Amino acid sequence: MTDLTPLIAFRWSPRSFDPDADLGPAEIDLLLEAARWAPSAANRQPWRFALGHRDDETWKRIMVNLPERDQRWAGRASLLLLAAHLTPATEPAAETAYDLGQAVAQLTTQATALGLHTRQLRELDRAGLTSELELPADVRPAVVVAIGRLGNPLDLPADLVEAETGLRQRQPVADLLLVNPTATPISQSGRSFPDPSPAT
Repeated sequence: MTDLTPLIAFRWSPRSFDPDADLGPAEIDLLLEAARWAPSAANRQPWRFALGHRDDETWKRIMVNLPERDQRWAGRASLLLLAAHLTPATEPAAETAYDLGQAVAQLTTQATALGLHTRQLRELDRAGLTSELELPADVRPAVVVAIGRLGNPLDLPADLVEAETGLRQRQPVADLLLVNPTATPISQSGRSFPDPSPAT
């Protein structure tokens, strides 16, 4: 059996970013390019990003709209990226949010390929972000992605060290399946199938 690709197996979401590490323009370009090539419904590409470099004005405006408990570690990240999606009147917001999720997933995978790490934050002051960043009315903030290089977990506040250094947990695949693979085959359930042959 083929092993899980390392880009997925080695991805994790730390809080212990290196507060002295900076990312180069080429790395940032690759992250955004990975997001740009994500699939989307009808190729609408409804994702939008605001990128804050550590201590620049955008970074500060994103930071103040995070919960205080997350500001304690997010300030160590090299980048804070606000990921948002368009909400046109003709399309459900859930659909554009789904497409944004795919873009962020590809950005995350590209980060792993570059030896970087990401952690996503969903608890945000969205109204504050919209105001602080002067976002258009049809742009809805979704998550902030902290991006950087791995630092020393022991440098985190004491209450975060245990969560940072504990084993990663995932539910068994069997718990994720909505249909039991050992269920009675439909061919034995007494239900009939339509004849797929063309009418003559």
